Amino acid sequence: MRTKQLIQGTTLSLALAMGLALTAQVTTNVPQVVPGAKSVIIDHIKIHGTALEGNLEGDAVDRDVIVFLPASYRSEKRRRYPVVYALHGYSIGAEQWTHEIHVPQTIEGAFAQGAKEMIVVLPDSKTVHNGSMYSSSVTTGDFEKFISHDVVTYIDTHYRTIPNRESRGLVGHSMGGYGAIRIGMKHPDVFGSLYIMSPCCLSARTTGPANAEMEKSLEAVKTPEDSAQLPFFARTQLASAAAWSPDPKNPPLYLDLPMKDGVPQPEVLAKWAANAPLAFIDQYIGNLKQYRAIAMDVGDQDGLRVDAGKLRDVFDKYGIPNGFELYSGTHTSAVADRFQNHVIPFFSKNLCFEAVCK
Repeated sequence: MRTKQLIQGTTLSLALAMGLALTAQVTTNVPQVVPGAKSVIIDHIKIHGTALEGNLEGDAVDRDVIVFLPASYRSEKRRRYPVVYALHGYSIGAEQWTHEIHVPQTIEGAFAQGAKEMIVVLPDSKTVHNGSMYSSSVTTGDFEKFISHDVVTYIDTHYRTIPNRESRGLVGHSMGGYGAIRIGMKHPDVFGSLYIMSPCCLSARTTGPANAEMEKSLEAVKTPEDSAQLPFFARTQLASAAAWSPDPKNPPLYLDLPMKDGVPQPEVLAKWAANAPLAFIDQYIGNLKQYRAIAMDVGDQDGLRVDAGKLRDVFDKYGIPNGFELYSGTHTSAVADRFQNHVIPFFSKNLCFEAVCK
């Protein structure tokens, strides 16, 4: 019984965490335009994901990426810039997230209010089942390496960046917040400052109602088209399974679900739990202590605030310096304001803007 409750609870927590993204673009409060803000330059590019090659799901290997360059980029030809990599949430890609965080307006507003100029990069990690979880899987491809290596290498090669870890920041919201802490813990050699926004999926929950109808609909899925017809919460199950319990011997979806024919699959659940940051963070304390700065925020009306608080407690327990803010808002209501008035200024303060960093 406990195993089944844990599975159901995991399903519910993922659904609640990522389901909030459905209303993101209609509930986000937009900061006022800052007078005198200079327009940034927007590049829409594609980056080949070597780490995604051969993925069993058929997800695109050449990924859309949006690059925001400061107004000075074209006029100051010898100037180099630090880079912030920003990760979107579940069910939306990079283009959709531009509307949620209202870029370029919020980037321009931050610069106009005194933040130092930097390059901001939004890579797209949407998959067949609506989200990669920024994880490593033969089914979806290795999105963890795609972000930490393929995208970073391309940007450093094609733009005037300051190519060292102290000049690279990583931020993400919701599923992207999960990606930021997951990738951040493992790659302090790549990134130097970390901002985690309303992270989902930090731990598995132990309670939740049974949902036999959803389990039946998941077992019936055979094609991506079938997946597209599923309710939102059911699709989060498939996305999670593709990322955390891939199975190259189980076509056509190449994943294992935590319920099969109504029977709990504890070995699958164990794999899911192994991908919960609160379960594996103790292995990466030394890595986290290498960061120049770490910050996290979450709304006081966001169900994810509880696990975010637990993550903050781990930082504090191990003496990892961090900033934590519980602000007034829901999962999505303040994300544009946070991006302009907190995220970009955080990186302005904590990234290295010099060719030689101390």
